Amino acid sequence: MARALVPRLRYHIPHNVVTGMVRWVKSPYSALAVMALLCVLAYWRALFLPFISDDYLQIRLARDFGPVSGWKALAADALYRCRATSLVLTYWTERAFGLSPVAFSCSSLLLHILNTWLVFAFGAWRLIGWRASAAAACFFAVYHGHQEAVIWYAALPELLVFFFVASSFLLWILWLRSETSLPSLYLASLAAFLLALLSKESAVVVPPLLVLVLLAERKSLRRFWRPLLPFAALSILYFALSFSARQHHLHYNDGTFSLHAPFYWIEFRSILRLLWVWGFVSLAALAAWRASHCLPLLKIAAAWVLCTLLPYSFLTYMPFVPSRHTYLASAGLSLLIAAAFLTFANRFRARPALVCSLAALIIFPHCAYLWTKKQRQFLLRAAPTELLIHHARLTPGPIRLRCFPYHISIAQSALDTRLGPGHQVELVNQHASLDLCVLP
Repeated sequence: MARALVPRLRYHIPHNVVTGMVRWVKSPYSALAVMALLCVLAYWRALFLPFISDDYLQIRLARDFGPVSGWKALAADALYRCRATSLVLTYWTERAFGLSPVAFSCSSLLLHILNTWLVFAFGAWRLIGWRASAAAACFFAVYHGHQEAVIWYAALPELLVFFFVASSFLLWILWLRSETSLPSLYLASLAAFLLALLSKESAVVVPPLLVLVLLAERKSLRRFWRPLLPFAALSILYFALSFSARQHHLHYNDGTFSLHAPFYWIEFRSILRLLWVWGFVSLAALAAWRASHCLPLLKIAAAWVLCTLLPYSFLTYMPFVPSRHTYLASAGLSLLIAAAFLTFANRFRARPALVCSLAALIIFPHCAYLWTKKQRQFLLRAAPTELLIHHARLTPGPIRLRCFPYHISIAQSALDTRLGPGHQVELVNQHASLDLCVLP
C-alpha cells in the first residue's frame, strides 16, 4: 500500500529521501514495526488499568493448575483443561513479574502484536497476497470491536487460540506450497492445532479452515483425506471428551452454553454486529465499483467469519457473540476491509493524500474510541474489586457485601490474591449494579 504511494511523492521530495523511504517500506521488518506500533497506539492506555473481576479468578486458577505439579488435576478438569495454555502462561507471568497489572497487560498486548503479524503472514497464501494481508493486519491491530480480548486479561484464551489456530492454518498452507511436501511443516501444523485445542474450544474450526484452503486451491479432497484425518479425529475426540463430562462441566450447567441454543440467529446477529460499520461500507463500495477481482478474497473472508463465529454461537446468555469472542472472526473482517481499501487506493492512486486521509479516518477513530469510552468502561468494571480491596485494607475482620455486581467468588479471589488469605466476605444482596456498598 505505502509502496504504491511513495513514487507519487518524488516530485515534491528530494530524490535521496524518496529512495530511502522506498527501501524502508520494502523491508518486511519495517512493516512488522509499523503494525506493532499501531497495536501499541491503540492499547497503550489500557496497559495501566487495574485487574478486572475474573482476572483474579484467572490468577487463582493459574496458581492451582499452572505449575507442573498441578497438571494432573488440570487434565481431570473438563472445563479448564481446554484453557491450559492460558493458565500456564499466567502462572509463569506472575512468577516472572509478580502481581503487576502492567506486566499482565503487556503480555496480552504482546500476544496481540504476534497475532497481528500472523494476519500479515496470511499474505504467504497467493489468494490473499502481501498487499491485502498488510492492509488487513493494520486494521486488525487497531480494530475496537474485539478490544475485550486484548484489554481484559481473563480473555487471554482468545488471544492464544487465535495464535495457534492461525499458526496451524499458515503451516498447512506452507506445507501445501512446499514442492517436497515437507513432513516437518505438516507435523508443526498438527502440533499447533493440539495447542489450540488446549487454549479454547473454538479451536475445532481448524479442520474446516484447512478444507477451505484445499477448496480454494482446487485441490482434490480425495487426495488429501489422509492428512486431514488426524485433525478431524482430534476434533471429534475433543468434543466427545467434553460432552461425556457434561454432568460436571461448568458451562453445560450454568446457562452459558447449550447445544439446543438458536445458534443460527446468534450467528446471524453476530455477523451483522461484526460488519457494522466499516464492513457494510466496504461491501457497498466494492459493489458500487464492481470490484470482481476481489471476489476470491471476499469468499475467503466470508468463509473465515462463518466458521470462526459458529463455535461461539451456542451461547444462551446473550443474543449475539460478545466482543472478546469475535477476536478470531475479526481476521476475516480485516480481509474485507483490506479489499475495499486497496480498491480505493488503486482507483485514487493519483491522489495519495486522499488515500492517506482514508487510512487515518479508519485508524484514528478506533484508537480514540479505545482511549476514551472503552477506557472509562473498563475502569468502571474494575471499580467494585478495587473499592473492596481498599476497604479491606482499612477494616480488619469479616466483610459483608451488598450491591456487589459480581459473584461472591470474585470478591474472595480478589482479596486472597491482593491481600492474602484471612479476609472472609459474605454477600448480603446481589444486584446488577456497579455501586459497591460494604457493610461492617
